Amino acid sequence: MHTVDMSSCSSEPAQGQAHGGATSCCGATVVFDGASPDYRRVLAWVIAINLLGFGVVAVGALLAGSASLAANTLDFAADAATYAVSLWAIGKSARVRAGAALFKGGSLAVMALAILGFAVWRALSGTMPDAAAISGLGLFGAAANLAAAILLMRYREGDANVRSVWLCTRNDLIQCVAVAATGVAVALTGSRWPDLAVGVLLAAVFLRSAWSITAQARAELAAETPLKADFVTHSRAARRGL
Repeated sequence: MHTVDMSSCSSEPAQGQAHGGATSCCGATVVFDGASPDYRRVLAWVIAINLLGFGVVAVGALLAGSASLAANTLDFAADAATYAVSLWAIGKSARVRAGAALFKGGSLAVMALAILGFAVWRALSGTMPDAAAISGLGLFGAAANLAAAILLMRYREGDANVRSVWLCTRNDLIQCVAVAATGVAVALTGSRWPDLAVGVLLAAVFLRSAWSITAQARAELAAETPLKADFVTHSRAARRGL
């Protein structure tokens, strides 16, 4: 069995790991787990940005009656909550970090289903959303998520917990641009259907991200379990003098 002598490895995170991605330590690949002061500060700023975005867009979504803005509001709220979970999970065991990522994947899936439900309700209600509010708040959301994406740019790679933060932020930026364009489409067509279509499309994007995050987290849990079992087996053998 291949072992790694960690005594010859520095206790400080390697430079590549501190900026995201994976490094090599004594022949073993080390995946960035977010355990750096810089990443913690960046994540705290990203949480603050999402809380601000939630407050502003939530008011606008209620006034505009928009399915795409409702998706945007739920997204800001879910991101603030799940990023807080990510911040809490930093420094915890690999199983805890993977569990946090599973929670985020599940929350994304629930949010997608909620957006689909709202879009169906809007389709049945038959009322027109406010096109100007949709575009204006979409641009506001895009600016907020662009700021978050710039902060997270160097932390694009890492374990499931770290990578899920980047994937959510990247998707949010794309989503907000789509929302802004939706307002223009609603104004040009005089129809509510572009708003509903984008709401459904965003729900599909969230489901895809949920699947990606969950798959990576499950793989990390599966990789961690045999190592733990092997360690326990060898520890028992050592106590028996084998």
